[in-house]
Amino acid sequence: MKLVSVVVPCYNEEEVLPMFYEEIIKVTNGMSEKWPELTFEFLFINDGSKDRTLEIFRELADKDKRVRYISFSRNFGKESGMYAGLKNAKGDYVVVMDADLQHPPAFLPEMYGHVKDGEYDCATTRRVNRKGESKIRSWFAMKFYKIMNKISQTEIVDGAQDFRFMTRQMVDAILDMSEYNRFSKGIFSWVGFKVKYLPYENVERPAGTTSWSFWGLFKYSLEGIMAFSTAPLAIASMLGIISCIIAFILMIITVIKTLVFGDPVAGYPTTICVIFLLSGLQLFCTGILGQYLAKTYLETKHRPIYIASETDEIYRSKKKNA
Repeated sequence: MKLVSVVVPCYNEEEVLPMFYEEIIKVTNGMSEKWPELTFEFLFINDGSKDRTLEIFRELADKDKRVRYISFSRNFGKESGMYAGLKNAKGDYVVVMDADLQHPPAFLPEMYGHVKDGEYDCATTRRVNRKGESKIRSWFAMKFYKIMNKISQTEIVDGAQDFRFMTRQMVDAILDMSEYNRFSKGIFSWVGFKVKYLPYENVERPAGTTSWSFWGLFKYSLEGIMAFSTAPLAIASMLGIISCIIAFILMIITVIKTLVFGDPVAGYPTTICVIFLLSGLQLFCTGILGQYLAKTYLETKHRPIYIASETDEIYRSKKKNA
């Protein structure tokens, strides 16, 4: 028998969770009939939800012994949710997917078909379009992938998602990267292994609203750039060199104009412009250094990636002793 762990990070998903559970049960039951060697567990992660998400987890755990869950003490973010799921998954294979049904469970049989024979270590979906997204958001997303692949040695496939069916070997490799500042899209690529990309068209959520804002995605993209590239540090150095060259050229031009042509040097405007230019460059470069230093500072603290306040084991134990 082979166990498949389905990891589902959740944040305020009370509206869509019943639909997701119904769909995932239908698909996994079909897989068990086709491949009798497969058994499943469903590991839900409550990332500090403020709605009835945790209560729904408890209800599911009461009626289905295969349901497990971990509830965080507060909101730690999706990256922490995925890490907690991978760390606590017991399966020979591990699936990571969202509860909003934008990661269609219907893909799971095809994913397993590519992974089970050992030809691939991971099967994942890749969006062929960005239907349902605003044009501005889609444009920034495409530009991010282009920039990221130019400045980083780790290739991140445009449109590849966190929806993945992975072998235990690949999951263990990911868990070995226990860094605090996590960017899973980069980690999945960095560990290597053979990956099968399945194209699919983007689907919209059947219920609820996404917790990802444009600003949140922008900060997440910066996290990825700093986690897998040192190019911003090189840019800061190049700006310093270019500024010195420009200043040296302007100094020569000023001396020649004054001594040869007798042109007076504009004092106040020139000084103010130079001060603002150099100050801006210094602050920009210092900001880049500060971001990398901040990430290093957080890593050296060795704080836990997440803190669990309740699990299915604690809940079942309390209910049994009540």
